[in-house]
Amino acid sequence: MRFARDHRNWLLAIVASSGLAVAAGMSFRDSVIADQTVGKAPIGHGRSMTTAFRDVTKEALPAIVSIETRGKQVELTSGAAAPFGEDSPFREFFGDDPRLKEFFERMPKERQTPRQVPRSRGMGSGFVIDESGVIMTNSHVVRDAEEVKVTLHDGREFIGTDIKHDPFSDVAIVRIGKVEGLKALPLGDSDRMEIGDWVLAVGNPFGLRGTVTAGIISAKGRGPGIAQREDFLQTDAAINPGNSGGPLLNLDGEVIGLNTAISSRGGGNDGVGFAIPINMAKWVARQLIDDGAVQRAFLGVSIQPVDSKLAKQFGVSVGEGAIVSNVMPDSPAANAELRPGDVIVRVNGHDVRGPRGLQNVVEQLEVGKSYDLVVLRDGDRRTIPVTLGDMPERLALAGRDDHADSGSESTPPADEFSEIGLEVQDVAPEVAKQLGFEADVQGVLVSDVKANGPAHEAGIRAGQIIEKVGSRSVASAKEFRQAIEGLSLEDGILMLVRSTEGARFVVVQ
Repeated sequence: MRFARDHRNWLLAIVASSGLAVAAGMSFRDSVIADQTVGKAPIGHGRSMTTAFRDVTKEALPAIVSIETRGKQVELTSGAAAPFGEDSPFREFFGDDPRLKEFFERMPKERQTPRQVPRSRGMGSGFVIDESGVIMTNSHVVRDAEEVKVTLHDGREFIGTDIKHDPFSDVAIVRIGKVEGLKALPLGDSDRMEIGDWVLAVGNPFGLRGTVTAGIISAKGRGPGIAQREDFLQTDAAINPGNSGGPLLNLDGEVIGLNTAISSRGGGNDGVGFAIPINMAKWVARQLIDDGAVQRAFLGVSIQPVDSKLAKQFGVSVGEGAIVSNVMPDSPAANAELRPGDVIVRVNGHDVRGPRGLQNVVEQLEVGKSYDLVVLRDGDRRTIPVTLGDMPERLALAGRDDHADSGSESTPPADEFSEIGLEVQDVAPEVAKQLGFEADVQGVLVSDVKANGPAHEAGIRAGQIIEKVGSRSVASAKEFRQAIEGLSLEDGILMLVRSTEGARFVVVQ
Protein backbone atom coordinates (compact mmCIF):
# COMPACT_ATOMS: atom_id res chain seq x y z
CA MET A 1 0.00 0.00 0.00
CA ARG A 2 2.76 2.44 0.86
CA PHE A 3 4.60 1.82 -2.41
CA ALA A 4 1.38 2.31 -4.32
CA ARG A 5 0.70 5.59 -2.56
CA ASP A 6 4.22 6.90 -3.09
CA HIS A 7 4.13 5.77 -6.76
CA ARG A 8 0.85 7.60 -7.26
CA ASN A 9 2.19 10.80 -5.73
CA TRP A 10 5.31 10.50 -7.90
CA LEU A 11 3.15 10.24 -11.02
CA LEU A 12 1.06 13.22 -9.93
CA ALA A 13 4.25 15.21 -9.46
CA ILE A 14 5.36 14.29 -12.99
CA VAL A 15 2.02 15.46 -14.36
CA ALA A 16 2.28 18.75 -12.48
CA SER A 17 5.83 19.41 -13.59
CA SER A 18 4.95 18.60 -17.20
CA GLY A 19 2.10 21.12 -17.32
CA LEU A 20 4.14 23.98 -18.74
CA ALA A 21 5.62 21.77 -21.46
CA VAL A 22 2.20 20.51 -22.53
CA ALA A 23 0.86 24.07 -22.50
CA ALA A 24 3.77 25.08 -24.73
CA GLY A 25 2.69 22.56 -27.38
CA MET A 26 4.68 19.47 -26.41
CA SER A 27 2.83 16.19 -26.15
CA PHE A 28 2.38 14.67 -22.69
CA ARG A 29 4.68 11.77 -23.72
CA ASP A 30 7.38 14.20 -24.88
CA SER A 31 7.10 16.21 -21.68
CA VAL A 32 7.51 13.11 -19.51
CA ILE A 33 10.55 12.05 -21.53
CA ALA A 34 11.97 15.56 -21.13
CA ASP A 35 11.54 15.35 -17.35
CA GLN A 36 13.17 11.93 -17.24
CA THR A 37 16.15 12.98 -19.36
CA VAL A 38 16.74 16.56 -18.23
CA GLY A 39 15.79 17.57 -14.69
CA LYS A 40 14.08 14.64 -12.97
CA ALA A 41 12.22 17.44 -11.19
CA PRO A 42 9.75 15.34 -9.15
CA ILE A 43 12.51 13.31 -7.52
CA GLY A 44 14.54 16.46 -6.97
CA HIS A 45 11.64 18.23 -5.27
CA GLY A 46 11.06 15.24 -2.99
CA ARG A 47 14.70 15.15 -2.02
CA SER A 48 14.65 18.88 -1.31
CA MET A 49 11.73 18.44 1.11
CA THR A 50 13.49 15.53 2.77
CA THR A 51 16.60 17.63 3.21
CA ALA A 52 14.58 20.53 4.66
CA PHE A 53 12.80 18.27 7.18
CA ARG A 54 16.08 16.61 8.11
CA ASP A 55 17.90 19.91 8.67
CA VAL A 56 15.13 21.41 10.81
CA THR A 57 14.87 18.25 12.92
CA LYS A 58 18.63 18.04 13.45
CA GLU A 59 18.76 21.60 14.74
CA ALA A 60 15.60 21.37 16.86
CA LEU A 61 15.91 18.07 18.74
CA PRO A 62 18.64 19.16 21.17
CA ALA A 63 16.29 21.88 22.49
CA ILE A 64 13.29 19.57 23.03
CA VAL A 65 12.62 18.37 26.58
CA SER A 66 10.35 15.83 28.20
CA ILE A 67 8.34 17.00 31.21
CA GLU A 68 7.08 14.67 33.93
CA THR A 69 4.94 15.99 36.78
CA ARG A 70 3.92 14.60 40.13
CA GLY A 71 0.99 15.87 42.13
CA LYS A 72 0.73 16.44 45.86
CA GLN A 73 0.87 13.51 48.24
CA VAL A 74 -2.55 12.70 49.74
CA GLU A 75 -2.73 10.71 52.98
CA LEU A 76 -5.91 8.88 53.88
CA THR A 77 -7.00 6.85 56.89
CA SER A 78 -8.66 3.57 56.06
CA GLY A 79 -11.22 4.10 58.85
CA ALA A 80 -13.69 6.95 59.22
CA ALA A 81 -11.37 9.50 57.61
CA ALA A 82 -11.13 7.54 54.39
CA PRO A 83 -14.58 8.26 53.03
CA PHE A 84 -15.35 11.32 55.16
CA GLY A 85 -12.05 13.24 55.35
CA GLU A 86 -11.75 16.63 53.72
CA ASP A 87 -9.11 15.43 51.24
CA SER A 88 -10.73 12.11 50.42
CA PRO A 89 -11.60 11.58 46.75
CA PHE A 90 -14.32 9.14 47.92
CA ARG A 91 -16.27 11.67 49.96
CA GLU A 92 -18.61 12.58 47.13
CA PHE A 93 -19.62 8.92 46.79
CA PHE A 94 -20.27 8.33 50.52
CA GLY A 95 -21.77 11.71 51.27
CA ASP A 96 -22.73 12.35 54.90
CA ASP A 97 -24.78 9.24 55.52
CA PRO A 98 -24.64 8.84 59.38
CA ARG A 99 -25.04 5.05 59.15
CA LEU A 100 -21.95 4.66 56.98
CA LYS A 101 -20.01 7.10 59.14
CA GLU A 102 -20.91 5.14 62.29
CA PHE A 103 -19.84 1.89 60.57
CA PHE A 104 -16.40 3.24 59.77
CA GLU A 105 -15.95 4.80 63.23
CA ARG A 106 -16.64 1.40 64.80
CA MET A 107 -13.79 -0.24 62.91
CA PRO A 108 -10.95 -1.45 65.17
CA LYS A 109 -8.30 1.20 65.71
CA GLU A 110 -5.61 -1.05 64.28
CA ARG A 111 -7.46 -1.00 60.95
CA GLN A 112 -7.56 2.81 60.91
CA THR A 113 -3.91 3.16 59.91
CA PRO A 114 -2.89 6.02 57.62
CA ARG A 115 -2.15 5.15 54.02
CA GLN A 116 -0.93 7.12 51.05
CA VAL A 117 -2.71 7.48 47.75
CA PRO A 118 -0.32 7.26 44.77
CA ARG A 119 0.66 10.69 43.46
CA SER A 120 -0.98 11.80 40.25
CA ARG A 121 1.44 11.84 37.34
CA GLY A 122 1.50 13.67 34.05
CA MET A 123 3.62 13.78 30.90
CA GLY A 124 4.21 16.51 28.38
CA SER A 125 6.74 18.28 26.22
CA GLY A 126 8.61 21.57 26.25
CA PHE A 127 11.49 23.39 24.60
CA VAL A 128 14.30 25.68 25.63
CA ILE A 129 13.68 29.35 24.83
CA ASP A 130 16.63 30.81 26.75
CA GLU A 131 20.02 29.20 27.32
CA SER A 132 19.99 30.47 30.91
CA GLY A 133 17.64 27.57 31.61
CA VAL A 134 14.14 28.76 30.68
CA ILE A 135 11.71 26.28 29.11
CA MET A 136 8.32 26.97 27.54
CA THR A 137 5.44 24.52 27.85
CA ASN A 138 1.67 24.49 28.43
CA SER A 139 0.03 25.65 31.62
CA HIS A 140 -2.09 22.51 31.74
CA VAL A 141 1.07 20.36 31.71
CA VAL A 142 2.50 21.83 34.93
CA ARG A 143 -0.58 23.21 36.68
CA ASP A 144 -1.06 21.90 40.26
CA ALA A 145 2.19 19.92 40.08
CA GLU A 146 4.25 19.64 43.26
CA GLU A 147 7.29 18.48 41.33
CA VAL A 148 8.28 19.03 37.69
CA LYS A 149 11.07 16.88 36.28
CA VAL A 150 12.69 17.98 33.04
CA THR A 151 14.60 15.50 30.90
CA LEU A 152 16.85 16.94 28.22
CA HIS A 153 17.28 15.32 24.83
CA ASP A 154 20.64 13.89 25.91
CA GLY A 155 19.05 12.18 28.94
CA ARG A 156 20.12 14.55 31.72
CA GLU A 157 17.41 15.15 34.31
CA PHE A 158 16.65 18.29 36.35
CA ILE A 159 13.95 19.41 38.76
CA GLY A 160 12.20 22.64 37.84
CA THR A 161 13.05 25.33 40.39
CA ASP A 162 10.56 28.00 39.32
CA ILE A 163 7.26 27.38 37.54
CA LYS A 164 5.03 30.21 36.37
CA HIS A 165 1.91 29.68 34.31
CA ASP A 166 -0.96 31.64 32.80
CA PRO A 167 -4.20 29.62 32.65
CA PHE A 168 -5.88 32.20 30.41
CA SER A 169 -3.52 31.50 27.50
CA ASP A 170 -2.32 28.01 28.60
CA VAL A 171 1.32 29.13 28.48
CA ALA A 172 3.90 28.29 31.18
CA ILE A 173 7.62 28.67 31.77
CA VAL A 174 9.84 26.35 33.82
CA ARG A 175 13.34 27.27 35.02
CA ILE A 176 16.03 24.65 35.54
CA GLY A 177 18.93 27.06 36.05
CA LYS A 178 22.17 27.40 34.17
CA VAL A 179 22.99 24.09 32.50
CA GLU A 180 25.97 23.44 30.30
CA GLY A 181 25.23 22.82 26.64
CA LEU A 182 21.67 24.14 26.52
CA LYS A 183 20.48 25.26 23.11
CA ALA A 184 17.49 27.55 22.64
CA LEU A 185 15.10 27.39 19.70
CA PRO A 186 14.59 30.63 17.74
CA LEU A 187 11.10 32.10 18.01
CA GLY A 188 9.55 33.09 14.69
CA ASP A 189 6.65 35.29 13.63
CA SER A 190 3.35 33.40 13.64
CA ASP A 191 1.58 36.28 11.87
CA ARG A 192 3.56 35.50 8.71
CA MET A 193 2.36 31.89 8.53
CA GLU A 194 -0.24 31.17 5.87
CA ILE A 195 -2.65 28.31 5.29
CA GLY A 196 -0.81 25.60 3.38
CA ASP A 197 2.64 26.31 4.85
CA TRP A 198 4.65 23.24 5.84
CA VAL A 199 5.26 22.73 9.58
CA LEU A 200 6.87 20.13 11.85
CA ALA A 201 5.53 19.18 15.28
CA VAL A 202 8.12 17.92 17.76
CA GLY A 203 7.45 16.36 21.16
CA ASN A 204 6.96 13.22 23.20
CA PRO A 205 3.62 11.63 22.25
CA PHE A 206 2.75 8.66 24.47
CA GLY A 207 6.17 9.09 26.09
CA LEU A 208 8.02 8.46 22.80
CA ARG A 209 10.72 11.07 23.14
CA GLY A 210 11.91 13.16 20.23
CA THR A 211 9.07 12.34 17.82
CA VAL A 212 8.75 14.50 14.70
CA THR A 213 5.66 14.71 12.49
CA ALA A 214 5.03 16.81 9.38
CA GLY A 215 1.96 18.60 8.05
CA ILE A 216 0.68 21.99 7.01
CA ILE A 217 -1.12 24.93 8.55
CA SER A 218 -4.74 23.91 8.00
CA ALA A 219 -6.40 27.09 9.31
CA LYS A 220 -5.78 30.19 11.39
CA GLY A 221 -7.75 32.00 14.07
CA ARG A 222 -9.46 28.93 15.47
CA GLY A 223 -11.41 29.13 18.74
CA PRO A 224 -12.75 25.67 19.66
CA GLY A 225 -13.62 26.73 23.21
CA ILE A 226 -10.88 24.92 25.15
CA ALA A 227 -9.11 27.97 26.60
CA GLN A 228 -10.09 31.45 27.74
CA ARG A 229 -7.77 33.11 25.23
CA GLU A 230 -7.83 31.49 21.79
CA ASP A 231 -6.50 32.34 18.37
CA PHE A 232 -5.12 28.91 17.48
CA LEU A 233 -3.23 27.73 14.46
CA GLN A 234 -4.76 24.49 13.19
CA THR A 235 -2.48 21.82 11.74
CA ASP A 236 -2.74 18.29 10.40
CA ALA A 237 0.76 17.41 11.64
CA ALA A 238 0.13 14.49 14.00
CA ILE A 239 -0.30 15.75 17.57
CA ASN A 240 -1.09 13.18 20.27
CA PRO A 241 -1.24 13.02 24.09
CA GLY A 242 2.22 13.95 25.31
CA ASN A 243 2.82 16.48 22.52
CA SER A 244 1.35 19.27 24.64
CA GLY A 245 3.94 21.98 25.23
CA GLY A 246 6.13 21.03 22.28
CA PRO A 247 6.98 23.38 19.40
CA LEU A 248 5.42 23.73 15.97
CA LEU A 249 8.25 24.69 13.60
CA ASN A 250 8.41 26.30 10.18
CA LEU A 251 10.92 25.17 7.56
CA ASP A 252 13.39 27.78 8.80
CA GLY A 253 13.53 25.93 12.12
CA GLU A 254 11.71 28.72 13.97
CA VAL A 255 8.97 28.10 16.53
CA ILE A 256 5.71 29.50 15.20
CA GLY A 257 3.34 27.68 17.56
CA LEU A 258 3.04 25.97 20.94
CA ASN A 259 1.24 22.63 20.51
CA THR A 260 -1.62 22.55 22.98
CA ALA A 261 -4.66 20.43 22.01
CA ILE A 262 -6.26 18.01 19.59
CA SER A 263 -9.77 17.45 18.34
CA SER A 264 -10.26 13.70 18.55
CA ARG A 265 -13.05 11.16 18.83
CA GLY A 266 -10.81 8.39 20.18
CA GLY A 267 -8.13 10.28 22.09
CA GLY A 268 -5.51 10.04 19.33
CA ASN A 269 -4.63 12.01 16.24
CA ASP A 270 -7.51 12.65 13.84
CA GLY A 271 -5.62 15.20 11.77
CA VAL A 272 -6.91 18.22 13.69
CA GLY A 273 -4.42 19.74 16.12
CA PHE A 274 -4.18 23.21 17.63
CA ALA A 275 -1.19 25.37 18.51
CA ILE A 276 -0.98 28.71 20.33
CA PRO A 277 0.57 31.27 17.96
CA ILE A 278 4.09 31.96 19.17
CA ASN A 279 3.53 35.73 19.02
CA MET A 280 0.93 35.37 21.77
CA ALA A 281 2.97 32.77 23.67
CA LYS A 282 6.17 34.81 23.78
CA TRP A 283 4.27 37.93 24.93
CA VAL A 284 2.88 35.89 27.83
CA ALA A 285 6.21 34.15 28.53
CA ARG A 286 8.11 37.45 28.69
CA GLN A 287 5.81 38.73 31.44
CA LEU A 288 5.97 35.44 33.33
CA ILE A 289 9.77 35.59 33.22
CA ASP A 290 10.03 39.26 34.20
CA ASP A 291 7.10 39.68 36.59
CA GLY A 292 5.74 36.22 37.37
CA ALA A 293 2.25 37.21 36.17
CA VAL A 294 0.53 38.60 33.08
CA GLN A 295 -0.93 42.09 32.93
CA ARG A 296 -3.66 42.58 30.36
CA ALA A 297 -5.17 45.82 29.17
CA PHE A 298 -8.91 46.29 29.60
CA LEU A 299 -11.47 48.13 27.48
CA GLY A 300 -14.68 47.25 29.32
CA VAL A 301 -17.16 46.18 26.65
CA SER A 302 -19.19 43.12 25.82
CA ILE A 303 -18.86 42.32 22.13
CA GLN A 304 -20.35 39.98 19.55
CA PRO A 305 -19.38 38.93 16.01
CA VAL A 306 -20.89 40.31 12.83
CA ASP A 307 -22.93 37.56 11.15
CA SER A 308 -24.75 37.84 7.83
CA LYS A 309 -27.94 39.33 9.31
CA LEU A 310 -26.16 41.86 11.52
CA ALA A 311 -23.79 42.82 8.69
CA LYS A 312 -26.75 44.06 6.64
CA GLN A 313 -28.14 46.06 9.55
CA PHE A 314 -24.84 47.72 10.47
CA GLY A 315 -23.59 48.24 6.92
CA VAL A 316 -20.38 46.24 7.26
CA SER A 317 -19.00 43.03 5.76
CA VAL A 318 -19.55 39.67 7.46
CA GLY A 319 -16.80 39.19 10.03
CA GLU A 320 -15.67 42.82 9.85
CA GLY A 321 -15.21 44.42 13.25
CA ALA A 322 -16.89 43.57 16.55
CA ILE A 323 -20.24 44.93 17.74
CA VAL A 324 -20.40 46.55 21.17
CA SER A 325 -23.44 45.09 22.92
CA ASN A 326 -22.73 46.46 26.39
CA VAL A 327 -20.47 49.08 27.98
CA MET A 328 -19.44 48.40 31.58
CA PRO A 329 -19.93 51.27 34.04
CA ASP A 330 -16.81 53.24 35.05
CA SER A 331 -14.73 51.39 32.45
CA PRO A 332 -12.30 52.87 29.90
CA ALA A 333 -14.97 52.36 27.24
CA ALA A 334 -17.55 54.23 29.32
CA ASN A 335 -15.10 57.09 29.91
CA ALA A 336 -14.53 57.28 26.14
CA GLU A 337 -18.32 57.35 25.60
CA LEU A 338 -18.50 54.19 23.53
CA ARG A 339 -22.07 53.04 23.02
CA PRO A 340 -23.92 49.78 22.41
CA GLY A 341 -24.28 49.48 18.66
CA ASP A 342 -20.81 50.86 17.91
CA VAL A 343 -18.86 48.56 15.58
CA ILE A 344 -15.15 48.61 16.42
CA VAL A 345 -13.27 48.07 13.14
CA ARG A 346 -9.71 49.19 14.01
CA VAL A 347 -7.61 49.42 17.16
CA ASN A 348 -4.23 51.14 17.14
CA GLY A 349 -3.92 50.60 13.39
CA HIS A 350 -4.92 46.91 13.49
CA ASP A 351 -8.01 45.76 11.60
CA VAL A 352 -10.49 43.95 13.84
CA ARG A 353 -11.93 40.67 12.56
CA GLY A 354 -14.33 39.51 15.24
CA PRO A 355 -14.35 39.44 19.06
CA ARG A 356 -11.23 37.28 19.44
CA GLY A 357 -9.26 39.60 17.21
CA LEU A 358 -10.32 42.65 19.22
CA GLN A 359 -9.62 40.94 22.51
CA ASN A 360 -6.16 39.76 21.50
CA VAL A 361 -5.12 43.18 20.21
CA VAL A 362 -6.45 45.16 23.18
CA GLU A 363 -5.02 42.87 25.88
CA GLN A 364 -1.47 43.24 24.57
CA LEU A 365 -1.54 47.05 24.55
CA GLU A 366 -0.05 49.16 27.34
CA VAL A 367 -2.15 49.87 30.42
CA GLY A 368 -2.64 53.58 31.07
CA LYS A 369 -1.85 54.62 27.50
CA SER A 370 -4.30 56.16 25.03
CA TYR A 371 -5.05 54.43 21.72
CA ASP A 372 -7.28 55.29 18.79
CA LEU A 373 -10.34 53.15 18.10
CA VAL A 374 -12.09 53.47 14.75
CA VAL A 375 -15.79 52.76 15.13
CA LEU A 376 -18.85 52.82 12.89
CA ARG A 377 -21.74 54.60 14.59
CA ASP A 378 -25.03 55.11 12.78
CA GLY A 379 -23.24 54.68 9.46
CA ASP A 380 -20.51 57.23 10.24
CA ARG A 381 -16.88 56.30 10.73
CA ARG A 382 -15.25 58.09 13.63
CA THR A 383 -12.01 57.86 15.62
CA ILE A 384 -12.31 57.69 19.41
CA PRO A 385 -9.28 57.83 21.74
CA VAL A 386 -9.45 55.40 24.68
CA THR A 387 -7.11 55.17 27.67
CA LEU A 388 -6.93 51.49 28.59
CA GLY A 389 -7.10 50.20 32.15
CA ASP A 390 -5.78 47.13 33.94
CA MET A 391 -8.06 44.11 33.55
CA PRO A 392 -9.85 43.26 36.83
CA GLU A 393 -9.46 39.74 38.17
CA ARG A 394 -13.15 39.12 37.73
CA LEU A 395 -15.07 40.74 34.94
CA ALA A 396 -18.70 41.33 35.71
CA LEU A 397 -21.45 43.82 35.11
CA ALA A 398 -22.66 46.00 37.96
CA GLY A 399 -23.81 43.89 40.90
CA ARG A 400 -27.40 42.91 41.32
CA ASP A 401 -29.51 42.93 44.47
CA ASP A 402 -30.14 39.29 45.28
CA HIS A 403 -32.43 40.15 48.17
CA ALA A 404 -35.24 41.93 46.34
CA ASP A 405 -38.39 42.08 48.41
CA SER A 406 -41.67 40.91 46.96
CA GLY A 407 -43.36 44.27 46.64
CA SER A 408 -46.89 44.47 45.39
CA GLU A 409 -46.34 47.06 42.68
CA SER A 410 -48.80 46.47 39.90
CA THR A 411 -47.57 44.99 36.64
CA PRO A 412 -48.06 47.25 33.62
CA PRO A 413 -50.30 45.89 30.89
CA ALA A 414 -48.66 44.12 27.95
CA ASP A 415 -48.81 45.31 24.35
CA GLU A 416 -49.05 42.60 21.70
CA PHE A 417 -47.11 42.73 18.44
CA SER A 418 -48.49 39.73 16.57
CA GLU A 419 -46.45 40.16 13.38
CA ILE A 420 -43.23 40.04 15.36
CA GLY A 421 -44.58 37.34 17.64
CA LEU A 422 -44.10 38.87 21.07
CA GLU A 423 -45.69 40.92 23.82
CA VAL A 424 -43.85 43.68 25.69
CA GLN A 425 -44.65 45.84 28.69
CA ASP A 426 -43.10 48.68 30.67
CA VAL A 427 -40.49 47.48 33.17
CA ALA A 428 -41.58 47.94 36.77
CA PRO A 429 -38.53 48.27 39.09
CA GLU A 430 -39.70 45.48 41.41
CA VAL A 431 -40.28 43.13 38.49
CA ALA A 432 -36.85 43.94 37.08
CA LYS A 433 -35.20 43.12 40.43
CA GLN A 434 -37.10 39.86 40.72
CA LEU A 435 -35.92 38.86 37.23
CA GLY A 436 -32.28 39.56 38.15
CA PHE A 437 -31.86 42.99 36.56
CA GLU A 438 -31.09 46.29 38.20
CA ALA A 439 -34.16 48.23 39.24
CA ASP A 440 -33.33 51.15 36.94
CA VAL A 441 -32.79 49.02 33.82
CA GLN A 442 -33.99 50.81 30.68
CA GLY A 443 -36.10 49.13 28.01
CA VAL A 444 -39.24 47.07 27.66
CA LEU A 445 -39.87 43.69 29.22
CA VAL A 446 -40.70 40.77 26.92
CA SER A 447 -43.70 39.19 28.65
CA ASP A 448 -44.51 36.54 26.04
CA VAL A 449 -43.02 35.11 22.85
CA LYS A 450 -44.98 33.17 20.25
CA ALA A 451 -43.44 29.77 19.56
CA ASN A 452 -41.71 29.60 16.16
CA GLY A 453 -42.52 33.25 15.45
CA PRO A 454 -39.97 35.74 14.11
CA ALA A 455 -38.93 36.92 17.59
CA HIS A 456 -38.58 33.34 18.83
CA GLU A 457 -36.48 32.38 15.81
CA ALA A 458 -34.19 35.36 16.53
CA GLY A 459 -33.58 34.03 20.04
CA ILE A 460 -35.76 36.43 22.02
CA ARG A 461 -37.34 34.89 25.11
CA ALA A 462 -39.82 35.97 27.77
CA GLY A 463 -38.14 37.69 30.69
CA GLN A 464 -35.59 39.53 28.56
CA ILE A 465 -35.32 43.29 28.13
CA ILE A 466 -35.35 44.99 24.72
CA GLU A 467 -33.24 48.13 25.07
CA LYS A 468 -33.04 49.35 21.48
CA VAL A 469 -34.85 49.04 18.16
CA GLY A 470 -32.37 49.92 15.45
CA SER A 471 -30.35 52.82 16.86
CA ARG A 472 -33.30 54.10 18.90
CA SER A 473 -33.50 53.46 22.66
CA VAL A 474 -36.93 52.44 23.95
CA ALA A 475 -38.02 53.00 27.53
CA SER A 476 -41.72 52.07 27.26
CA ALA A 477 -44.10 49.91 25.28
CA LYS A 478 -45.34 53.09 23.60
CA GLU A 479 -41.81 54.00 22.45
CA PHE A 480 -41.30 50.42 21.29
CA ARG A 481 -44.41 50.66 19.10
CA GLN A 482 -43.26 53.99 17.66
CA ALA A 483 -39.79 52.59 16.99
CA ILE A 484 -40.99 49.62 14.93
CA GLU A 485 -43.53 51.58 12.89
CA GLY A 486 -42.50 51.58 9.27
CA LEU A 487 -39.82 48.91 9.78
CA SER A 488 -39.98 45.79 7.62
CA LEU A 489 -39.70 42.21 8.82
CA GLU A 490 -38.55 41.35 5.31
CA ASP A 491 -35.54 43.64 5.69
CA GLY A 492 -35.06 42.65 9.30
CA ILE A 493 -35.54 44.63 12.52
CA LEU A 494 -32.41 45.13 14.61
CA MET A 495 -32.89 44.91 18.40
CA LEU A 496 -30.57 45.09 21.39
CA VAL A 497 -31.78 42.45 23.84
CA ARG A 498 -30.55 42.01 27.42
CA SER A 499 -30.73 38.86 29.52
CA THR A 500 -29.23 38.25 32.96
CA GLU A 501 -26.11 36.99 31.16
CA GLY A 502 -25.53 40.17 29.16
CA ALA A 503 -26.71 42.03 26.07
CA ARG A 504 -26.53 41.19 22.38
CA PHE A 505 -27.94 42.38 19.07
CA VAL A 506 -30.41 40.21 17.16
CA VAL A 507 -32.23 40.62 13.86
CA VAL A 508 -35.94 39.77 13.83
CA GLN A 509 -36.85 38.73 10.30
